[in-house]
Amino acid sequence: MTAPLVFLPGWCVGRGPLNAAVNALNGQFFDLPGYGSAPLISDFYAAADDVAARLAPDSTLAGWSLGAQLALAVAARHPDKVGKLLLVAGTTSFVQRDGWPHGMAPAMLADFAAGIAADVEAMLPRFVGGFNRGDARAKTITAELLEVADPRPSGEVLATGLNWLRDIDLRDIAPQIKAPTLLIHGAADPLMPLGAAEALAALIPGAKLAVFDDCAHAPFMSRPDDFLATVRQFLNA
Repeated sequence: MTAPLVFLPGWCVGRGPLNAAVNALNGQFFDLPGYGSAPLISDFYAAADDVAARLAPDSTLAGWSLGAQLALAVAARHPDKVGKLLLVAGTTSFVQRDGWPHGMAPAMLADFAAGIAADVEAMLPRFVGGFNRGDARAKTITAELLEVADPRPSGEVLATGLNWLRDIDLRDIAPQIKAPTLLIHGAADPLMPLGAAEALAALIPGAKLAVFDDCAHAPFMSRPDDFLATVRQFLNA
C-alpha cells in the first residue's frame, strides 16, 4: 500500500491552483488553518502539530510556499509522521534576517500586509502577478491562477499567515529533518529566491533540489508535465 500524499496549499489562494497536480498524483489536501472548514490556529508551531496529529505515519507531506514552511516544521517536529517531504517554492525564512539575505525586506512585507488589510481583492492580482514575474508564461499563469484561486478567507486568517511569514525562521530545525526531501523551485522565483532553496537544501541532510528554468513561483502550473514527472520519480524512488 502506498503512503498517503498530503498537500498543504499556499497563502490566500487555497487549493485551486494545486488541484490539477494533486488530482493527477492521487493526493489529498489539508487546508491551512482558517481555510475551508479548518479552524484558525494562530500559533505556527501549534498549527504544525495539528497537521501532524491528522497525518498517518510515514505519509508523504508536500507543501507550496507558506504550506512548504508548515510542512518543513511538521517533518522536523514529527519525524514518525513524514516518510518523504516535498517542498515546492519553499524557504526557511520569507523575510531577510541576519545571515539570511534570501527574502523580502521586512518593510516591504509590512506595506503589503497593510494593503491586504485595506483591500485584498485589489492587492491579489498584483501579488500573483508579482510572484510570476520572470516566468516564461507569466501573463498566462497569472490569469489562470487568479481564475482557479479559492474564495478568500477572512482578514484575520490572511493576517495570521502574513504574521507567520514575518516571524518564522526555520533555520534551526531544518537540519533535524530525517525524511528524504525534494525541493522543487523555479529559477526565476521572485518571491522565494533560488538562493533560499539552495540554502534550505544545504540545511536538510541529503535533500535534493530540482530547479526549473524560466519558471517562477508556481512550477506546477508553469511546467505541469515536468512537475508531475519530477514528483513521481521522487515518490517511486
